[in-house]
Amino acid sequence: MSAMYGATVAKRRLARRLVELRVENGYTANQVCDKLNWGRGKVGRFEANVWKRPEMSDVRDLLRIYGVPEAEREELESLAMLARGRAWWREYGDVFGDDEYAGFESDAERVSLYMPLILPGLLQTSAYTEAHMSVGTQSQQWRARALEARQRRQRVLEDDGAELVAVLTEASLLYRWGTQAERRAQIAHLVAMSRRENVEIRLLRFADGPHPGMSSLISIFDFPGDEPGIAYLENDAAVQQLDSVAEVEVYKRIFAEIREAALEPAATTKSLEQLSETLD
Repeated sequence: MSAMYGATVAKRRLARRLVELRVENGYTANQVCDKLNWGRGKVGRFEANVWKRPEMSDVRDLLRIYGVPEAEREELESLAMLARGRAWWREYGDVFGDDEYAGFESDAERVSLYMPLILPGLLQTSAYTEAHMSVGTQSQQWRARALEARQRRQRVLEDDGAELVAVLTEASLLYRWGTQAERRAQIAHLVAMSRRENVEIRLLRFADGPHPGMSSLISIFDFPGDEPGIAYLENDAAVQQLDSVAEVEVYKRIFAEIREAALEPAATTKSLEQLSETLD
């Protein structure tokens, strides 16, 4: 079953299963560390999923201590091997740091996005990305790397890959940036993307008045199989990752309300085409 997961989700799934196995055996994390002559805190780091690449010897030691039957042991070892894969985004540590957002995005089978004032990175043209990065405080070198990473992220939508459901606002399209040609090219890109089988774009217009989630910024990732989804909330100061099933369900409901308030996909495409014609 593990083959359906990418490295980032495989690592998360493995960490969660190791917690379950320890609890089932009635051990505390410190007791397990003592049994294996590990420094205290090591098991806690594994279970909190703050390890970058699981060591197979560590995983096998834990499975032995927990008395895992052979069939499940083989499955979990396979999951650990998958988790050890070198995800592309790890090459951009200067851009992403320890945040695994790009990994979850890459591994998701469906990505649901709502951003009230800016276009989602998966739908940005290079000119749009550069214009918005230029108002930040990062160096030119960092911006060049970030642009490269963002273009790489967009591959998840290629060849009808991951499903994307994005709710945009008219506000995100009317800020003045770059040239008129660049602004129109961005809208033309949205129109083209809206016609893809795996992409649903909906627009919230000024004319339709206030709507749910006026100030929310939500990213929801749904994964293959029975792997629970994950949600990210973001503002200028921080990014909050939500793993709790109950919390994620709350934001799925909020996103559903926002999506319902927006134009249908076909009407969105038509509205974007009209907006492009009038953009100055």
